[in-house]
Amino acid sequence: MTQMPRKALRFLAQGVVVAATFAMLAPVVYMVAMSFRTSEEITQAPLALPETLYLGNYANALSQMNYLQSVLNSLGITLSVTVIVSLVGSMAAYPLARRTNTFTRIIILLAALGLATPNFVTITPIYVIFRNLGLLDTYVGIIIAFSALNLPLAVFFYTSFISAIPKELEEAARLDNCGDWAVFWHVIRPLLGPATATLSLFVMLMVWNDFTYPLLLLTDPEKFTVMISVYRFVGNLNVKPEMLFPAAVLGSLPLLVLFIIFQRRIVAGVTAGAVK
Repeated sequence: MTQMPRKALRFLAQGVVVAATFAMLAPVVYMVAMSFRTSEEITQAPLALPETLYLGNYANALSQMNYLQSVLNSLGITLSVTVIVSLVGSMAAYPLARRTNTFTRIIILLAALGLATPNFVTITPIYVIFRNLGLLDTYVGIIIAFSALNLPLAVFFYTSFISAIPKELEEAARLDNCGDWAVFWHVIRPLLGPATATLSLFVMLMVWNDFTYPLLLLTDPEKFTVMISVYRFVGNLNVKPEMLFPAAVLGSLPLLVLFIIFQRRIVAGVTAGAVK
């Protein structure tokens, strides 16, 4: 009697997982399938699969989007922001996690407030400051902006993680005459791999998919990110499916390839943090 409900619950759970997976993948499959069809075919049968793989949509998109340059721009900005946020965030979180006093609590509270502040609130102040500093339409400016937006998350995230690391490890290093910097770099930093993998995943998704700040801070077409190139190619008036679908595929393809390459390290880092 007890085995039947367990089997039924297991079958139900598997069915829910399959249904959820299908619901998540269906829009992606539809987007890819429609990108290989002409506008006439999509208009006549919007839900039909492509009978032949029409590559004209991709040829048109690649010729008008300045695609390779925008991909390189997005990769450079995303990787730079991820490295800066991980390094600076962990360095700032280490003393905050180890020195519990009123000052550090205020800093952690400010980091939490930074997480609660919507990004659109900071658009005008950042634009005005960068205009006065001459950082508009520069790679340095957009990297600084994204780094500042993601540092509160990194500080808050790393502080919680470092607080769980036993202090005995640091005390053993100090017995060998290691200073604060040596303790952080040789003892704490190697233990932050799981946290860094998880944080990097969120930061990369946020930076790659962000549309507002590149649109606001960048004006040179040679410096546009993928999202801006897709937007300029598709337009906001009279959106055509033969332009929308291939542009959407090309916009998300590099990040998907990047995650496929590093999926083992990302998954290993996330699971290691779960069982730490």
